Amino acid sequence: MNSIKFSARFFSSTPSSKPSSNLPWISPLQFLKPTSKTLPDPPQSPIETPPRKPKFISHETAVTLIKNEKSPQKALEIFNKVSTQKGFNHNNSTYAVILHKLAFFKKFNAVEGIIHQMRYETCRFNEGIFVNLMTHYAKSLMFCKVVEMFDCIELIVRDKPSLKAISSCLNILVEGNEVALARRFLLNVRKDCSFVANTCIFNILVKYHCKRGDLDSAFEVVEEMKKEEVSRPNLITYSTLMTGLCVNGRLQDAFDLFEEMVSKYQILPDALTYNVLISGFCQNGKVDRGRKILDFMRKNGCMPNIINYSTLMNGFLKEGRFKDVKEVFDEIKNAGLKPDKICYTTLITCMCRSGAIDEAIEVLEEMKHEECRTDTVIFNVILGGLCSQNRFDEALEMLERLPLKGIFLNKASYRIVLNSLCKEEELEKASRLLGMMLSRGFVPHFATSNELLAQLCKAGMAADATTTLFGMMNMGFKPEPDSWSLVIDLICRERKLVSVFELLDELT
Repeated sequence: MNSIKFSARFFSSTPSSKPSSNLPWISPLQFLKPTSKTLPDPPQSPIETPPRKPKFISHETAVTLIKNEKSPQKALEIFNKVSTQKGFNHNNSTYAVILHKLAFFKKFNAVEGIIHQMRYETCRFNEGIFVNLMTHYAKSLMFCKVVEMFDCIELIVRDKPSLKAISSCLNILVEGNEVALARRFLLNVRKDCSFVANTCIFNILVKYHCKRGDLDSAFEVVEEMKKEEVSRPNLITYSTLMTGLCVNGRLQDAFDLFEEMVSKYQILPDALTYNVLISGFCQNGKVDRGRKILDFMRKNGCMPNIINYSTLMNGFLKEGRFKDVKEVFDEIKNAGLKPDKICYTTLITCMCRSGAIDEAIEVLEEMKHEECRTDTVIFNVILGGLCSQNRFDEALEMLERLPLKGIFLNKASYRIVLNSLCKEEELEKASRLLGMMLSRGFVPHFATSNELLAQLCKAGMAADATTTLFGMMNMGFKPEPDSWSLVIDLICRERKLVSVFELLDELT
């Protein structure tokens, strides 16, 4: 009892009692079971981590970063930033990759700046950088820059250009039909660089003379080749000569040269060499002889390829021999070859010209099934075929549907149908098509636009004529004065003077 009284007196909360200490209040229930109290951890001062040292970017990493960067500006920033690293100097690889990136995106001003910087570098450069730049400048038709890049080889690489560099530059100029520039280049190279021309250089010279139509000079080059020890006429030499002869209509001379190549020099032709003759005969209206060349190939163990067949198909198409086109197409399948886009386009063109539009559309579906990619040319052929049979509703439906399926159409696609509608005086459909064209950013041909305005006015379709006129004017079209007069006269006859004044304001 005393212990109970003690406990009650100890925990009494009368006003006269004073706390014996500043300890917090603890419930007596806590004494019934043992508790283990853990003291809080002492506060720890934050540990300061030293800043991480930036990782050094090596030449290999820099090349990868520049190569994978899609933006030429950001690629240039990477190129400049890595050069600020202590102990880092650009080398041939980093210069090569940044120049290729900039030239690919046609940033030629930046290319010039990088080349200027290369002149003060001490590292060893390779001429491949400048051979690559030659091709980029050639794609942009900057042929004078091609020669400048060749001159940079000796200036920056500090070595004489190799035969590969010489032949690459000369070939680019000849392919670009820069005959005068090629002649000057060749004269300068012979004067400045002591080199012995190899077969590749001679072949380019043969092509150079054939492009100029100077076949006598081309044959003289071949005779020089035969005298040199390091060069001999090869299959490319004879193929180039035969092409030049065929272009000039000398088919028999081309065939005689072919026989001389095989019998006298034992140079076996390939499918591309045979195609020179096939193409030559087809272009000169002798398709049957082209077919005989195809049969000759098979007998001599050279199986025709898809290029040989498509060349023959195109020859029959030009002569309007549609049945033969289909037969050659069937031969392709029987030979186990897969027709390409050119073969399909030729066949569809053949069917459209012969009036078999439904069959042409079936072939188009076959292309999709065979996963052969279609293009705008094929659809334009189909559109032209539909219009030739006045199947305008189907043509308009194609024009409306194809872009929604992600198929690109060009201005010719719309103009083919619009011209046919105007020709057949299908004015309501022509007005509808015009609205579709303008909404998609395509403007009709100038003559067609004026013709359509004139037809609408003659038919008394004032609202359509006015809408058509203003719609085309908003796209930058400037109609002829006669078209203005027709529209104003039509509106005056309908007593709509407000519209007349608006038109006169536009005319002024």
